[in-house]
Amino acid sequence: MSEPGFDADVPHRRLDVDDWDDVYVVGDVHGCRSELERMLEKLGVSDDDLVVFVGDLVRKGPDSAGVVSLVREAENMFTVRGNNEEKLIRGTKELDELTDDQMAWIRDLPVAISWADTLVVHGGVDPRKPLADHSVDELENCRELDGADGEPYWWEVHEGPHRVFFGHTPLAAPVYRRHAVGLDTGCVYGNELTAYDWHDDEFVTVSPEETVQERAASKWVRPAVAPMQ
Repeated sequence: MSEPGFDADVPHRRLDVDDWDDVYVVGDVHGCRSELERMLEKLGVSDDDLVVFVGDLVRKGPDSAGVVSLVREAENMFTVRGNNEEKLIRGTKELDELTDDQMAWIRDLPVAISWADTLVVHGGVDPRKPLADHSVDELENCRELDGADGEPYWWEVHEGPHRVFFGHTPLAAPVYRRHAVGLDTGCVYGNELTAYDWHDDEFVTVSPEETVQERAASKWVRPAVAPMQ
């Protein structure tokens, strides 16, 4: 499949998965370094494996600087920019624990990463328009489509051609569809950290050591359990 086309204002990184043995995509970490370390150990990640994150490495959890250091210093780990990284870049939120070098690294993060027929963004895509018409804000924050055609969430109507991996929306369980995979299962809220094994087509989870922030039951999105479509 050809490389996805974005507006010039949307930083995009294309990867070649043939350079790596195994490939994993990891959901929102939100400063939960201990859980991330346990996830990497459970996956058995080596230097020959590729690990891609859907963004929101930072904020809300206890060790944002530690998570940034772990990912930044690994040559086999890549992440897109989430809306929480964007808040730091734009100055609407601050994290005093991050160094100037860490913030410079965050500013240079792509908004989209792709390989083969796979696209990783933080929020999602709007199926009603081409990728080239998407802004940074849309790719980082897309969730509901204002009830268009009776379908509230973008992933319920997205029909490709790319299979989009995303975070941003706290899910009671992962979204698993032919053209969309949702991985933010609310580790920082006491649920789980979820990763997807791209080659074996399966989810891997770890449970958090503590609930850092409480989240009301009404705020969790509960994807319908149905055959892949």
